[in-house]
Amino acid sequence: MGTTAQSPDTLASRFLNWCAQAWEATTEADVIGSLDDETLREIARDCCVTPDQILQLVKAGPHAADEMEALMKALGIDVDEVSLAHPGQFRDMQITCSTCTSKERCRRDLARHAADQEYIHYCGNAEHLNVMRADPELLVA
Repeated sequence: MGTTAQSPDTLASRFLNWCAQAWEATTEADVIGSLDDETLREIARDCCVTPDQILQLVKAGPHAADEMEALMKALGIDVDEVSLAHPGQFRDMQITCSTCTSKERCRRDLARHAADQEYIHYCGNAEHLNVMRADPELLVA
């Protein structure tokens, strides 16, 4: 009797993936939360952010700015080029995306390939993205 391979996108696999991500985020939050104030300030200074931003970013999780890169790609912006040419701006945009309250709308627009028309209405990075779209050096070749 043959066995069939289980689809990697089953309910069980999605749940296990969610648990792993939650565990990872909780562990990171616990580590950051256990740091003394001075160490947290030093880390924040090294990252060019505030200690409060570090805590927000850790709570948001490691994939909190994934929508930003997906939106940049949908707009024809070269993510790698921007991260190299404008690292400070790229970091600030990641922070904005990580703490965004419009993620569901953004994901929905990305999924239906309408983000390039709709992002201007809700994206906290819209101004930066518009400037990038006008710069041929930052566009995908």
